[in-house]
Amino acid sequence: MPKIVDHDLQKEKVAEASWRVIRQHGMEQASVRNIAEEAGLSVGSLRHYFATQSELYAYSMKLVSERVNNRVKSMVFSGELLKDIPVLIQQILPLNEDTKQEMEVWFAFVVKSMSDSSLEALRNQVDDDMRHMFVTIVRALIEHGLAVPGLNPEIEAERFYALIDGLAIHAVLRPDFVTAEKVNAVVSSHLLSLCRSRDL
Repeated sequence: MPKIVDHDLQKEKVAEASWRVIRQHGMEQASVRNIAEEAGLSVGSLRHYFATQSELYAYSMKLVSERVNNRVKSMVFSGELLKDIPVLIQQILPLNEDTKQEMEVWFAFVVKSMSDSSLEALRNQVDDDMRHMFVTIVRALIEHGLAVPGLNPEIEAERFYALIDGLAIHAVLRPDFVTAEKVNAVVSSHLLSLCRSRDL
């Protein structure tokens, strides 16, 4: 009886192999041959799933975004914004080994997208989704009467987004200094700065 292969699972394994190659050796070494070797496949077998290197990169990049989105969708919210928002933001920050891996390869793909136009649309879509999330957060604070009066939701969303982007970069580059505890403290402090006087 022929062996049944789960093609979706196999594609994920190849994508994860590309992540490992990128983390260990850099994007410049993420060739089809090296990724195939890491995945335990022949180059021909890998090309059965991905016809081109750009197609493999795009899938691998998209998988990072999907993993984050799936974590967010699986969250159970308490209904208390000032408790739920920090927990939501934790889902996109590199605070453990899995999320650190995601963030490291995401940054590598973002840099690659500057020279590979096939990745540009996906990069921009994820950026738009992230920006929308922060606009939604700030608007929710305003609508629930928690925000400091007069906040501009678009400007404050961009400021919040920039803060989280910066924290993510710092946490990847200096995990010994920018710990999960420090990141969470900075997020909580910033959230408090957007709100009327109250305890988080």
